[in-house]
Amino acid sequence: MPPSAVTLNNGVQMPVIGFGTWQVPARQAREAVRWALQAGYRLIDTSLNYWNEPEVGQAIRESGLQREEIFVTTKLEGEDHGPGGALRGFRRSMHNLDIGYVDLYLVHWPGGQRIDTWKAMEEVLAGGSCRAIGASNYGVEHLEEVLEHGHVAPAVNQIEIHPSLYPRRVVEFCLNNGIAVESYSPLNQAGNLHDRVITRVAREHGRTPAQVVLRWHMQHGFIPIPRSVSPEHIKENIEVFDFALSDQDTADLDSLDRGRRFV
Repeated sequence: MPPSAVTLNNGVQMPVIGFGTWQVPARQAREAVRWALQAGYRLIDTSLNYWNEPEVGQAIRESGLQREEIFVTTKLEGEDHGPGGALRGFRRSMHNLDIGYVDLYLVHWPGGQRIDTWKAMEEVLAGGSCRAIGASNYGVEHLEEVLEHGHVAPAVNQIEIHPSLYPRRVVEFCLNNGIAVESYSPLNQAGNLHDRVITRVAREHGRTPAQVVLRWHMQHGFIPIPRSVSPEHIKENIEVFDFALSDQDTADLDSLDRGRRFV
């Protein structure tokens, strides 16, 4: 059964957990995405500069699933910032993916022409081949600019979050302004999985440390996008819908925040 979804601020439905493809080489991306879709993922995240959009698109086309069953995110990169640039970057991603439309298009990193870039993102949305637009790695000040000068509020802000890095200020701003929070590197590249608090909670629930951490994300209302090229781990990471952490479990994982970024 596919994961449940969250409703974005423009009414679009987005799955509550996804599959990330950052650092997945093109030669492995097609098979990894195929495994993810077979395991039940319905959100696939990529970017122009991950250099695997064609393989991601091929896996989606060959999946046997209807296009509308799969939510696809890709991103605008720095070389396409500025007036009209998003249209150019989006056309390249559309060509690479070859899947008809994109569900979510994100500005990957804030640049020096943020307002012009966002206006170009709004043009992409108005073009009809993209269902929602948002940001990635935006802080509060960047989001405030968009909300003040833009006509369309970001639907999503994708940021690094894991138990070692819980950026409460930007998370609270997003949630208070109707912007969904998507968490990349949600397992901290496996950096937290041997932590004694996490392993204790995992043991008490009869789950793996990765499952506990992903459940922590979801109970905070985040949309995690774990990455793996192992079919076993891909399957393991989505098996997080049949248990719940207690308030104390969640607080214990919250206490691991040290402000340590991976990216």
